Amino acid sequence: MGAETADAQVPPTARTRRREDTTAVVRLSGPSAAVTADGPARPFLARLKSPALRTHIGTLAGVVILAVLLWRMGTGVFLDGLRRIDAPALLAAVGIGVVTTVFSAWRWALVARGLRIRLPLGPAVADYYRSLFLNAALPGGILGDVHRAVRHGQSAGDVGRGVRAVVLERTAGQLALVVAGAGVLLTLPSPVRADVRHVVPLVVLGAVGALAVLLAVRMNSPARRRGGRIRAALAEAREGLLSRRNGPGVALSSLVVLAGHIATFVVAARVAGSGASVLALLPLAVLALLAMGLPLNVGGWGPREGVTAWAFGAAGLGAGTGLSVAVVYGVLTFAAALPGVVVLVVRWYSALRARREAPATPADTTGTPDPAPAAAHRAGGQRSSSAGVSAELQEGVRAESADGSVSSEKYAAKESVRLARSSLPFSADPREGRPMTPESV
Repeated sequence: MGAETADAQVPPTARTRRREDTTAVVRLSGPSAAVTADGPARPFLARLKSPALRTHIGTLAGVVILAVLLWRMGTGVFLDGLRRIDAPALLAAVGIGVVTTVFSAWRWALVARGLRIRLPLGPAVADYYRSLFLNAALPGGILGDVHRAVRHGQSAGDVGRGVRAVVLERTAGQLALVVAGAGVLLTLPSPVRADVRHVVPLVVLGAVGALAVLLAVRMNSPARRRGGRIRAALAEAREGLLSRRNGPGVALSSLVVLAGHIATFVVAARVAGSGASVLALLPLAVLALLAMGLPLNVGGWGPREGVTAWAFGAAGLGAGTGLSVAVVYGVLTFAAALPGVVVLVVRWYSALRARREAPATPADTTGTPDPAPAAAHRAGGQRSSSAGVSAELQEGVRAESADGSVSSEKYAAKESVRLARSSLPFSADPREGRPMTPESV
């Protein structure tokens, strides 16, 4: 009763203000208090979601894997593998690299031809060597392929097709590795043969189900534009990889490249001191190559070393030996990509010389000097091109003849005026070959 009497004596405005204050207290003590307590964690979560971190997450993962291997196995295994590398092993790796690079470039040229892009074999080999070196020297392991795709697209006048050609070429190599690797892991003794025999049927069924779902969605989807894009992408893939003209060459080159990688792995195993047979090393090499395809590496280093050490240990050949084999393999593949440095230096020097030899100003095609710029230079003054045009027009008006005819020669602007106008970055005259469009920037 006392509380009700006190509320009755309070004015309505004060009662409303008291209820608002009580509600504010309840809100502050409710879920928003946890949000306020999490305030310092928001910048950290924002950093985790930043594009820079997502871009370098693969490099960080590769560094973590290498750090764990060094912590568990020590630096002696790395140093022992490096000390065993000799000149014959390096020469063998470079020779195998020549074969694999030429066939990879041939596969790229075939795919580009399927996409109606001209790519000669010689420039393709040079660009592929440069791409291999950038992949091995830069973090991520794919920056060389990105550079190769963009440069080829720019030179061909279609960056989209250039990028798709490289993507299809790399996809062909990965498909060959997956198909051949599955056959090897299913037939030859390996630490994962039992697991592969259980997993492969599930993967096949999952792929068939996913394909059925995609076909059903495509048939019932009202978005015609998206369906058109999918059909165009599938048509390009079929023409570039599976056509009668390109299919055999793409398959042959992919098998030769895969055989070259496995041969380099066998050489690395012999250099590291492993006496296992080639049949015993074949499934281990497939596992290492599959691990290299993961985008979690530092120039190819990281998952390859971890998977190879585990595979050799599970096969009874010693985890330390497997890590040494992986280290030697990484050095040999880097040596095989070193001709890409020569390509980089030659291209850089050629571009620098062409830039130096290029004229600073456009030359006068008429061969007759214009006296107006020389006179203006001697007088110490500078006139704009618009003032020159107006002076020419005034001179033409004064030269009008008595019978009313006008000399067309007086109205024609001088060659220097036309050259000055054409030297502007944007030109609206279509005869000058540079229409004022955003692409001209």
